[in-house]
Amino acid sequence: MSFEAMWRDLSPVGRSGISGGYHRQPFAAAEREAMTWFTEQCRARDLRLRMDGNGNAIAWWGDGPGGVLTGSHLDSVIDGGAYDGPLGVVSALAAIDELRDRGVTPGRPIGVGVFCEEEGSRFGIACLGSRLATGSIGPQQAASLHDRDGVALLDAMAAAGLEPDLGPSPLLQDVGTFVELHVEQGRDLVDRDRAVGVASEIWPHGRYRFDFRGEANHAGTTRMEDRRDPMLSYAMTALAANKQARLGGQRATFGRVDVIPNGTNAVPSQVTGWMDARGESEEALAALVGEVERLGTERAGRDGTTLEMTPESVSAAVRFDRDLAARISGVLDGAPVIPTMAGHDAGVLSAAGIPTAMLFVRNPTGVSHSPAEHAEMADCLAGVTALADVLAELAR
Repeated sequence: MSFEAMWRDLSPVGRSGISGGYHRQPFAAAEREAMTWFTEQCRARDLRLRMDGNGNAIAWWGDGPGGVLTGSHLDSVIDGGAYDGPLGVVSALAAIDELRDRGVTPGRPIGVGVFCEEEGSRFGIACLGSRLATGSIGPQQAASLHDRDGVALLDAMAAAGLEPDLGPSPLLQDVGTFVELHVEQGRDLVDRDRAVGVASEIWPHGRYRFDFRGEANHAGTTRMEDRRDPMLSYAMTALAANKQARLGGQRATFGRVDVIPNGTNAVPSQVTGWMDARGESEEALAALVGEVERLGTERAGRDGTTLEMTPESVSAAVRFDRDLAARISGVLDGAPVIPTMAGHDAGVLSAAGIPTAMLFVRNPTGVSHSPAEHAEMADCLAGVTALADVLAELAR
């Protein structure tokens, strides 16, 4: 089946009829449907499919150790785009088809993998599936995770028909190299007028919960000077984060907020905001987060409120194997080697000691984590060919 046909089949799964965005939350109906599609595609190609109890899967073409793994994820952020994750999975299957059409017999096995809950949009930990597989998150911490509706991770997995063990996965024992193809989440390739690029590094990044507490009161009868309003503390901290990130050339985003009691005519008693922060170095990230926390605490003091900041998920900088990146760039006729500010499963596998690389496919607007996310079909097909060339080289 061609890339175009597979893309047509997968594209409707989990798509909103209102916004056009995707809601493929891990272990829920749409994501499970996408996984069923993946397993059917693997079986149609006679690939040897292996799954663990946590929702990760790898399908192998060939047997033996030191295999070359590719693939990505099928879950999405809330109201996300079509390409973030699925492009890497569909391209991997299409690349195997292309290699077979070329008559290639790989000297090492080639695998197509899907990791669960890459986005962290349901349980708050980015790349949860690959973290579980590599053991970089412990079973106790994983078992404590709940989604915003209070559903425990273990319960969600069980409801999806899985038998979770939350320990390191045997799936990775035959992996010698990992290459993840992904839509670019930025405009570097657009500016370079190139369809495909190679990753050099991932910026360090993290998610931080800011709990502002004050005093609930009546919106009409409480004088402005008598209020202990945590919404003001939150609002000024969000503005401070924006300013500090701009001044330092870093990234800071408050994209989620919960308010108690969340009434139109009530001063809230508590406001919780989640900040996503990213820096060009671990020192820059720590300095940015520390300054935002300091400014938020100062503002809370003036408002008569309190602030407690809790890091929920922090990922160190990842520098991909330079020799591997250079080798891949050479295979692709000098494809540019560029950094990314977005986290990926490739970063987790790299940190676990697996030689890892990434390919990026041009995104004409740079928009991602949005229904407007896009890649032209010609560039997608160029990505498939590039991935096939890379896999043929690495699996010789």
